[in-house]
Amino acid sequence: MRVLIHPTEREASVWVARHIAARINSCLKQGDGPFVLGLPTGTTPLGVYRELIRLYEQGKVSFANVVTFNMDEYVGLPADHPQSYHYFMWENFFRHVDVRPENVNILNGMAKDIALECGEYEEKIAEADGIDLFLGGVGSDGHIAFNEPFSSLASRTRMKTLTDETIVANSRLFNDISEVPRTALTVGVGTILDADEVIILATGFNKARALHHAIEGSYNHQWTVSALQTHRNGMIVCDEDAANELQVSTYRYFKNLEKDHMAPAEL
Repeated sequence: MRVLIHPTEREASVWVARHIAARINSCLKQGDGPFVLGLPTGTTPLGVYRELIRLYEQGKVSFANVVTFNMDEYVGLPADHPQSYHYFMWENFFRHVDVRPENVNILNGMAKDIALECGEYEEKIAEADGIDLFLGGVGSDGHIAFNEPFSSLASRTRMKTLTDETIVANSRLFNDISEVPRTALTVGVGTILDADEVIILATGFNKARALHHAIEGSYNHQWTVSALQTHRNGMIVCDEDAANELQVSTYRYFKNLEKDHMAPAEL
């Protein structure tokens, strides 16, 4: 597992955005078909989305040949609800770039048959020949997507009950905590690990404990982010604040190991 520690949240976000753009451009040049990109919501990836939009506006990347799969969606929120992840993605990213609507895949939180919706989502991913790069964030309790603590590390897309910690963390986006849905549809840990490349972006002091467990802790289902330890091409990109609880020796090890790879990709 690679760990890249950047001075600031912005530098970490810019690095991730340019890495994604470089991967998309490389796929286009090789003519390997659409680039399949897994995406998260929340405040963490906003800097990445802003940079990707800027790169698109400069003509340095196109999303016309990109297929996207989002990680999750609240159960019970229609797509046009201001706090749905459908709404979030179109407002903060998709409508600003040239992605084709038919290439956007987001779980339907209003589906009448939840099991069927989740099964078909896995089938769509398989039909797209899998995900080339899955970008994710991490919760303060170490969850990835909505795979809360003690989720199976072999899990697939399904409905999950959200913990109080997640509900409280997400309530800042709602008028009142009572409005936060208690369940969500989410890709599984196994779904994420099937991607060719997985990048977890972590920024801020509130992610420091989770990052410590992800990097220095054991592989276990209490901290689902620790599953990244077993991925053949897994990477954590963080800022100095999120690295605050790493041992000095661990911090120095990764800073030295990655010192020649910290510059954003040339486009």
